[in-house]
Amino acid sequence: MTGAAGGPQVRARRPGRPEARRIAGVDFMAPSVEVARRLIGVELRLDGVGGRIVEVEAYDREDPASHTYRGPTPRNAAMLGPPGHAYVYRSYGLHWCLNFVCREPGHGAGVLIRALEPLSGLDAMRRRRGVIADRLLCAGPGRLTEALGVDASHDGVALDAPPFELRPAGGAKLDVVCGPRIGISKAVDVPWRFGLRGSRYLSRPFAARPAADAST
Repeated sequence: MTGAAGGPQVRARRPGRPEARRIAGVDFMAPSVEVARRLIGVELRLDGVGGRIVEVEAYDREDPASHTYRGPTPRNAAMLGPPGHAYVYRSYGLHWCLNFVCREPGHGAGVLIRALEPLSGLDAMRRRRGVIADRLLCAGPGRLTEALGVDASHDGVALDAPPFELRPAGGAKLDVVCGPRIGISKAVDVPWRFGLRGSRYLSRPFAARPAADAST
């Protein structure tokens, strides 16, 4: 299948769903697109340092841009592990990226955490990042992991126990937008990047498009 722009239209299959794996009100046994939407507004903390998730990207094993598309490797083992755990990898040998694993073990789906609104431990973030402006502390996956102190030791670690903490999104219903993912060369038109509309902490602004347009 192809999308309107001629690119592949990726759809995450939704078979009979196994027992839920809920953390902070999010069912990590669900398809990654659903998990990605629901993570917007959730608070993420690592050793007490963190903030509100404002931008994410979804990936699935049937997605050509996913690390699990070509099957298991030593690098992607955690992404094929149990849901509700971290999958951490180094991007281009430069910085770490933090993902949350979804679906049943062996499936290979996850959500890349792209940006946070900093709320706690800002002094530690500034020290690690070497910047002062709050807007730049966690605006992008590499900045985010540097600010939180994420590294290879967090790969495969459960998200519902120290050093991680997830807190449910609170307050009024959030306005979530979607669009194409960033920095990939395959399935470039698939709208699996999700964010909080109008947030000043995004890594990159979104074009106007409602989240309901994302393929599931």
